[in-house]
Amino acid sequence: MPGSLPIRMLNDRVLVHRDGSADERRSSAGIVIPATAVVGKRLAWAQVVAVGQHVRQVEVGDRVLFDPEERAEVELEGRTYLLLREKDVHAVAAPRAAGRGTGLYL
Repeated sequence: MPGSLPIRMLNDRVLVHRDGSADERRSSAGIVIPATAVVGKRLAWAQVVAVGQHVRQVEVGDRVLFDPEERAEVELEGRTYLLLREKDVHAVAAPRAAGRGTGLYL
């Protein structure tokens, strides 16, 4: 997917595709929480699909944690992506030991 995008990121910009639906979430017990539910400031996870040449700590394929209020949306080839600055990324998910997926311990 990253090689097929008709865009080249510049400077410290990071292009991500958000995980799951932005509209509703599920609790650990499986209860659906609608988008209209009032919650405190909540960070979101996304997959990095492209980075600019001055991005140092984030790579294509990383899962990153960011504030959904500090971003811009862009549509490319019918898919919606989010545009962030590297400084707006709060964390990168660390891989688990023995290659069993991604450890999201935050």
